[in-house]
Amino acid sequence: MSTTIPVQTPAEPAAPAHAVPAHRSTAPARTIRPIPMTRLAKVELRKMFDTRAGFWLMASVGIVAVLATAAVILWAPDSAIDQETFSSAIGFPLSVILPIIGLLSVTSEYSQRTGLTTYTLVPWRGRVITAKILVTLAIGVASMFLALAVGAVGNLVGSAITGLDPVWNVSVGEFAQIVLANVLGMLIGFTLGVLMRSSAAAIVGYFIYSLVLPAALGALAAFQEWFRDLQPWVDINFATTRLFEDTMTAENWQQLGVTTLVWLWIPLALGLRAVLRAEVK
Repeated sequence: MSTTIPVQTPAEPAAPAHAVPAHRSTAPARTIRPIPMTRLAKVELRKMFDTRAGFWLMASVGIVAVLATAAVILWAPDSAIDQETFSSAIGFPLSVILPIIGLLSVTSEYSQRTGLTTYTLVPWRGRVITAKILVTLAIGVASMFLALAVGAVGNLVGSAITGLDPVWNVSVGEFAQIVLANVLGMLIGFTLGVLMRSSAAAIVGYFIYSLVLPAALGALAAFQEWFRDLQPWVDINFATTRLFEDTMTAENWQQLGVTTLVWLWIPLALGLRAVLRAEVK
């Protein structure tokens, strides 16, 4: 009968408490920096030109300015060849195009189903929306300066054709009010975009806002005397139109502030809250 004696191997020495596991890197952790706002703005600007529809919509700003200038030169009487006439002719179609650009900058993320990719690459939705707003405002201001330049060229050409001296009857203050009016229009389009998040619905909503609503409120003011004095305080189109005239008084600025608060700033705040909280599919 044999007896087996177990042999015990010496235990491995315990690792000191401060030792670092072999699989864990000793390199210092890298801080992840957010994407710069300038890069986000460049991306959002490029998005507006990426599609064929977006490219021609942006190009229509220059095309419309040239066509309106040519129409004034061809058909306007000699007495109407001045900078104000050219600015008015160019500004009217731009007041329709620019808000559509503003709303499409938001709704394209949902209509083209790129929102999920955008908000995955940049999880901070607020920074993306901020970049969209900055690009929208920049396009609006740049479009106004482009329209001013095209109108100035048209004024020089028209004056040379008619043999009259060019008339520069648009002051810096008037031009600033025109820029403000068009920027507010773009923000209205942007607001409709963040509220509806659908290109078709936002465009329909914009035409109701710009065509149906002013006509309805104008008819109400024409037939109801009690509403006549109230209209400037509740009709944003009525209050904004005065920016195209050099007759803004202190009361007119107050009316503009009240109407934009009701029709622009409060809806914009609600729409931004919805965009930041809504699920993107």
